Amino acid sequence: MTDLETTSTLRSPSGYDLTPPDAAERAALEADLSPEEKRVLLAHGTEAPFCGTLLGEKRAGVFCCRECGLPLFRAGTKFESGTGWPSFTEPVDAAHVRAVVDHSHGMSRTETRCARCDSHQGHVFPDGPPPSGLRYCINSIALAFVPEGEQLPDPLRRGDGRA
Repeated sequence: MTDLETTSTLRSPSGYDLTPPDAAERAALEADLSPEEKRVLLAHGTEAPFCGTLLGEKRAGVFCCRECGLPLFRAGTKFESGTGWPSFTEPVDAAHVRAVVDHSHGMSRTETRCARCDSHQGHVFPDGPPPSGLRYCINSIALAFVPEGEQLPDPLRRGDGRA
C-alpha cells in the first residue's frame, strides 16, 4: 500500500473503511443487484410496507448495506414500530449512515444513505423509543442480515468482513 492510499482511506470511528467505491467497484456492486434492489438502492425507491423479508427478523446479528456490505444496524437496536418496515433506534456507528434532507412527495424528511456507497436505505424520524428517540425506517431490500458469529459481507475486499 502506498502512502497516498493510506492517507486517502476514510475510516469510521469503529474502524471500517468508508472510502467510496471507484467506478469499476461501483459497476461490479451494481451488477450484483436485482431490478428491485436497483429501484430502491439506486433510484431511491421504497418497498411496499409489510412485505420486506427482514421485517420479522429477530435473531442476533447485524444488518449490513445490501450493496457494499457496510454494517449499518445491530439486531439489538431493532424494534417493532408498526409501520411495515424494519425500524432501528441507532446505527452501528453514526458515521455509517448519512442523512440527506428529502423534499420529495410534498414533505420534508430525512433520507438515510449508506455512508460508503451512497445507496438509499430509508428515512429517519424523531418518533422512536429511548434511548435515541429516533426511528430509522429502513427498506428490507436495502439490507443484508448476517447472523451473530458469521462473517460479514466484504464485496469490496477491504478487510471489513470481521464479525
